[in-house]
Amino acid sequence: MSIWWSLHLRREAASVPLARRLLLGTMETAGVDPDVSYDLSVALSEACANAVEHGGEYARGGPSEAYRVTAYLDGEKCRIEVADSGPGFTADRPAPAPVRTSTDAEQGRGLFLIQELADHVHIGNTPGRGGAVVSFDKTLKWRKDAPLMAV
Repeated sequence: MSIWWSLHLRREAASVPLARRLLLGTMETAGVDPDVSYDLSVALSEACANAVEHGGEYARGGPSEAYRVTAYLDGEKCRIEVADSGPGFTADRPAPAPVRTSTDAEQGRGLFLIQELADHVHIGNTPGRGGAVVSFDKTLKWRKDAPLMAV
């Protein structure tokens, strides 16, 4: 069984918990193990927060007002993409490397957390449209009573 959804969200802080709740609800309904659901929801929150904070710089002559979240639950894997329509990454502004920061740092931990919580992470530009994209995936574990468990 496959499930996918895509949201187009305003670059506002209130959009982050909305995306997180939708992901958690989808995974709970499908029967995904709660620990895996939690890890992916934290990673999604961090990616969305980055899009809200950094995805609004001027791109193609105007400010970026939205970003997109897409989630795919397909068989044994969940893949999530968060893409903004900001300027993306260039030679002058390269994609940041996920680095460990101090535990009391107020920012700069998001990409590191995503990398720690997911199995694979890709940070780059949205092909053909500009803007940054953070995509990550994780192998799913299922509850014993999972109604939509992959066969």
